[in-house]
Amino acid sequence: MELISRILAHFALDIAAVCVLTFAVYYPRHRRRDLIPGYLALNVSLFALAAALGRSGDKGGIALAFGLIGVLSIVGLRSESMQTEEVAYYFTTLVLGLISGLPNVSLGLTAILCALPLAVVYAAGHPRLLARTQRALVTLDAAVTDPAAIDSFVKEHLGEPLSWKIQEVDYGRHLTVVDVRYRQARTGGVSRARKILRIVRPPRLKRNVRPARTPAADGRTTLFSDRP
Repeated sequence: MELISRILAHFALDIAAVCVLTFAVYYPRHRRRDLIPGYLALNVSLFALAAALGRSGDKGGIALAFGLIGVLSIVGLRSESMQTEEVAYYFTTLVLGLISGLPNVSLGLTAILCALPLAVVYAAGHPRLLARTQRALVTLDAAVTDPAAIDSFVKEHLGEPLSWKIQEVDYGRHLTVVDVRYRQARTGGVSRARKILRIVRPPRLKRNVRPARTPAADGRTTLFSDRP
């Protein structure tokens, strides 16, 4: 009974930690609901695996190490839907499940070890951290390889170029794909966004304008009558 109560306490701590990671940190920043079930399932599965291997005697550490290597190899699979910054949450989910699933570690130490990656992910991925530094994949409608021309284009349309790399040059279709890291301007982006809003936003209707009325033949007034 003592072992079961210890495992349940670790499981409650693990669920609380992974819920903070997914629902309080990840989802408010990225708004991707499709990855949340995968994060939760991976975390609980690794917790069960670590809890089982932790009770396998002296060979439990070796088995746990091989299991960790096997799970980490999953990240190497092709996943076009997962962005680079989301891999950090993937690893954190994995680590939380492994740490919480070790029954021989005290509950207090487990809580501290779970709080460390949560704090790092929260601080490193905060929207205010290096908020002006952005990345964009730019497609130019010309085959351009001149660094000065690319710098001028980035300064005019995006901001101050920090670094860029040409991904593709197509002389047949006259296209150039450039991976750009740039620092967003403080006022240029806002003014440009306001100009776009002025163009896209439909004109407002005047409140005090009433539709035209035409007198009918019987003396009554009708709206937009189509009679000759």
